[in-house]
Amino acid sequence: MLMELVIYLSVFGTLCWWLLVLLPWRPWSTREKIEISVHNKAIFSEDLSNITVLIPARNEGPYIQHTLRGVRAQGENVHIIVIDDQSADDTAEQARQCGIQVLSGTVPPAGWSGKLWALEQGLKKVKTHYTLLLDADIELVPGIVSELRRKASNENLALVSLMAKPPMDNFIECLLMPAFIFFFKLLYPFGLANKAGSGIAAAAGGCILVETQVLRSTGAFANLHDALIDDCVLAAHIKCTGARTFIGLSHAARSHRGYHELRPIWEMVARTAFTQLRYSPILLVICTLIMTSMFWMAPFAFMFSSVWEVYLVSILAWAAMFFTYAPTLIYYQRSPLWVGALPIIGILYLAMTWTSALRYWQGERASWKNRRYESKTNT
Repeated sequence: MLMELVIYLSVFGTLCWWLLVLLPWRPWSTREKIEISVHNKAIFSEDLSNITVLIPARNEGPYIQHTLRGVRAQGENVHIIVIDDQSADDTAEQARQCGIQVLSGTVPPAGWSGKLWALEQGLKKVKTHYTLLLDADIELVPGIVSELRRKASNENLALVSLMAKPPMDNFIECLLMPAFIFFFKLLYPFGLANKAGSGIAAAAGGCILVETQVLRSTGAFANLHDALIDDCVLAAHIKCTGARTFIGLSHAARSHRGYHELRPIWEMVARTAFTQLRYSPILLVICTLIMTSMFWMAPFAFMFSSVWEVYLVSILAWAAMFFTYAPTLIYYQRSPLWVGALPIIGILYLAMTWTSALRYWQGERASWKNRRYESKTNT
């Protein structure tokens, strides 16, 4: 009886993989992207006076100057505001050394996340047509801001967002960071998110160009003040107005915050994983069943039976895993052989999700940058 259940779960997992392959919106594809051509890289003198860059920064001393140099290389007359979000290090000093306007952020009001409160304070100073929301650890390749503005203008987009290239300089980053992008695209298919009228909305908070008036008309950050996945919520609010949004991959926006061990990646994922499941125990159980079936039962079905049909189940599972994950690996210039690590990757991400759930049930909705956000079970 138990063996039959395992076989059924293996078949279910394989069917799930092939469903991903056959979905018409191709959530595994890397076709949605914005890159910089060789020609555009040479244009450093474009006037960017209608853009204000808002950079919320909390304890970002090691990264902020590198980020600011990338912003300044984008063109002329760009407005830059760094909001120092109660940093305990030299973040503000590092920014001022670059000649940048620094706002000293105040303590977030009850119910606000620190980042969103910092952005709300910075937005009051914005007088330009566009606002670029940029994380303090994102390096921009010269020309990408002009490219974002051009796409927004040419395609009548109210919001354009880039999924920054994550660091991939050591084993743990190569193991987990391409998969982070892969899973995000499965949860928020870019093809659907970019389609007008679709109920899916997505943005990547590291780099978002948005029309300032549209941002303010949706209530700006006050309407999502306690959201943990604030980028996608912002995109959803803007889409609800009938405006169009776009999210894509890019090599022209890169995170330079490295992860030299498993723990910081674990904390980053655990911060919002249970939020993705709407804090639902039922969805958590369903997620566990699906991921166990897809990442372990299906590819290793051959270990449970010597029947040739079961071997075929495993072969089909591995084929679908390769077909869906390889495009992300190739886009980031990683070997497709990393597909073989997907079973380990899947279980690690599932464990991070359970960590997120357990913390929520213990009263902690999230913890980030020495700030603790309590769950509703503790309020």
